[in-house]
Amino acid sequence: MTRTPLRPLARIIEARQKGENPDAIERENLRLRHEAQRDRMRARAESRLLLVALCFLLAFGAVGMRMGALATTEAEEPSVAVSGTAILNTRADIVDRQGRVLATNFATNALYAHPHEIVDPAAAAAGLAEIFPDMNAADLERRFTSESRFIWLRRYISPEQEQMVHDLGEPGLLFGPREMRLYPNGAVASHILGGAGFGQEAVNAAEVVGVAGVEAQFDDSLRDPARDGPLALSIDLTVQAAIEEVLAGGMALMNASAASAVLMDIRTGEIVAMASLPDFDPNARPRPLTEGDQADSPLFNRAVQGVYELGSVFKTFTIAQALEEGLVNLDDTIDTRSPMRMAGFAITDFRHRGSEQSVAEVFTHSSNIGTARIARMIGNTQQQAFLGRLGLMEHTALELVEAPSGRPLYPARWGELSTMTISYGHGISTSPVHLASAYAAMVNGGTVVTPTLLRRDPAQGMVPRGERVISEAVSARMRELLRSVVTEGTASFGDVDGYLVGGKTGSAEMPRTLGGGYYEDRNINTFAAVFPSDAPEYVLITTLYEPAELSGEEPRRTAGWTTVPVAAELIRRAAPLLGLRPAVEQVAGSPLSSSSN
Repeated sequence: MTRTPLRPLARIIEARQKGENPDAIERENLRLRHEAQRDRMRARAESRLLLVALCFLLAFGAVGMRMGALATTEAEEPSVAVSGTAILNTRADIVDRQGRVLATNFATNALYAHPHEIVDPAAAAAGLAEIFPDMNAADLERRFTSESRFIWLRRYISPEQEQMVHDLGEPGLLFGPREMRLYPNGAVASHILGGAGFGQEAVNAAEVVGVAGVEAQFDDSLRDPARDGPLALSIDLTVQAAIEEVLAGGMALMNASAASAVLMDIRTGEIVAMASLPDFDPNARPRPLTEGDQADSPLFNRAVQGVYELGSVFKTFTIAQALEEGLVNLDDTIDTRSPMRMAGFAITDFRHRGSEQSVAEVFTHSSNIGTARIARMIGNTQQQAFLGRLGLMEHTALELVEAPSGRPLYPARWGELSTMTISYGHGISTSPVHLASAYAAMVNGGTVVTPTLLRRDPAQGMVPRGERVISEAVSARMRELLRSVVTEGTASFGDVDGYLVGGKTGSAEMPRTLGGGYYEDRNINTFAAVFPSDAPEYVLITTLYEPAELSGEEPRRTAGWTTVPVAAELIRRAAPLLGLRPAVEQVAGSPLSSSSN
């Protein structure tokens, strides 16, 4: 900027020539300079004021918009930001095949205390002891008067308990938000679901982790925030509840110490229901046993973890293999003279029915001797290979963390004697789930199915094709033989009005836990049933442990008297729920015996 001189020489000379005062020129130029400087300062101040006004306008606009947004949203409690790794406490639901909830989440609170903030420790301790009877007032008062600045009191509490604690009016008793796992059906399907507990915990959050069953098996998937939708299981909640109810009644009626049942779709391998009794409530999961036999705990899943000698139900596999390999026909005669001696051991039948029987009669009448002779024709190598193809030599692929512990037991040296005893279910121990899968292959046309607890949709190609172990023709003969066991053999109590039931009984003495050998008055009784037997859709494995039917003069301990009636009632209750229509016998002269167009 060019400054104008206050006393320009030309004007001074001109003023002196005219006799004017040169100082007037200086005063005028000084005034003009001040006026120009004032104008510049005014313009600068006006621009600054405009900028400040614009900033205030934007700030008030942002505040107004935020206030408007908050006014239109739901109110929520303020939260405090904390440092550290975030705890993921979102867990997907678990539903049955119909979409009914089996496991979900429930918002609750944990209870903790800041002792230094408690006004009246004695009153607070007494109030908590009244709300939570398992708490000791004296112990609480001691902890409240200690030097501790933080005390966990409850990992979760109910809304009613939260309100009662709140009514105590004690500022040192505080709540921490929690999301706990809720099983709305109580003990139903408890061994399948397993249970969940708290993992990483903080005051304001806690992660829920699976500790058993499908909760543990699919823990990572259930905790994945990106998961789309719940975990759909293959079980049907209604059928599961009915199976557990009837099985518990049968267990009490037959004076059994425990029971299990597995209901499986023979085509897909889907387990529609699976029960193990005694059971537990996963909402209040008991602690595992720290000593003794884990099988004595209600947490023990007998259908999956329990491997037992299941007895004559294995005769089905022996007969099927012999028919498949062309070693026998159903009309062939088998020597059943008793006893049959082998390597110093005697094989006998529970009820001797003559020195000769046909292959069909050997199966229907459950002859150990006849089955053992057929097994000798098969040989140990072929028998072992056939049972292996049926999945009876390895643990099942069932989606439970407990499944690997249910590994079958069989002899390290599989000799001729083992071949004969294994042919009728002694000398090899498997679980009921193993048996269900193997029986499905016997009656579904001859292909192996893999048991699963996940929903499979055949229309979407979700059912894997299994290996063929027997032909369709042999499978059809096995269906006829299984039906004959109910109509003519050891499972006569297994008939159900309206439904054709086939099956095979198995009674095995329980092994002694100490000293070896077997109990003479303690059995594990099994009935492997298929229904409807003319076109099977389901296999049902029912097992009772140490049962005794006491209506007669002497206890009856065989499967035909104990397990078969229970299985029949299970089918009677479950079949309608599965959508199976009963076959109606037509009587001459009745409206059902004629048809009209």
